[in-house]
Amino acid sequence: MPLSPRTTHLIDLALEEDAGLGDVTSRAIFSPAHKSRAIIDAKQDLVMCGLAVAAEVFSRVDSSIKTKLLAADGDHVKSGAAVLRVDGPTAALLTAERTALNFVQRLTGIATLSQRFAEAVKGTGVRVVDTRKTTPGWRALEKYAVRTGGCFNHRSSLGEHVLIKDNHIAAAGSLTKAVQLCRAAAPHLAKIEVEAKTLAEVREACRAGAEVILLDNMSPAQVAAAVTVIAGRALVEVSGGVRLATIRDYALPGVSVISIGALTHSAPSADLSLDLRSARPV
Repeated sequence: MPLSPRTTHLIDLALEEDAGLGDVTSRAIFSPAHKSRAIIDAKQDLVMCGLAVAAEVFSRVDSSIKTKLLAADGDHVKSGAAVLRVDGPTAALLTAERTALNFVQRLTGIATLSQRFAEAVKGTGVRVVDTRKTTPGWRALEKYAVRTGGCFNHRSSLGEHVLIKDNHIAAAGSLTKAVQLCRAAAPHLAKIEVEAKTLAEVREACRAGAEVILLDNMSPAQVAAAVTVIAGRALVEVSGGVRLATIRDYALPGVSVISIGALTHSAPSADLSLDLRSARPV
């Protein structure tokens, strides 16, 4: 995982937040010459993601810290597995501990949840994608974690393609009017996606020439009916109210994409911990 300037800036912000005034406890107990080895262990079965970010956290606290990744992004690890080893000044290791764990726990949690969703639709040909419901500033990292878990990304920003939602339609006056205005202004390669909540809106979106129709908060039966109405005239995306327990019910013939905001906004943090394994007091 290459670390972008945005990611290193995010690391710096996190370290400033947690250790901007120093680490009073660690510096009081340990001299700069006191060295330790620490291991980050998985406490549950996980799909790993973000170890390189955690390693960078340690490096930015103290460049003398040596890190060794014991797993790679996308690896399925068992509870008890060691995933990262760090060697260096004890005080620096402990200063970096929480920030490093915050990154790797968050990203691994997303990758692990994404893997479960991907597995749930395996064999259907349907792609599970994320949304823009991400932690502010973390979008690139969280969308990377989604891919690491085997799912896919929806648009990463408002500028990537046209998606006409309910508030656009309400303010424009009609779905058809919103499509016409976007068609006139959008680049010639841009697809027009329209959110539809009812079969009447699905029909209107088809007549207006939408290339993608997002079926919002429909039941599986309503999705099946909408697919029949669309009849291949547009790519079909399903979103809203889909859970891990029900996603297979929505992965119907004619559905191409299911978007799940929960991949990022509701992923539980992975259970990982850092423990000192050896120390060399000086």
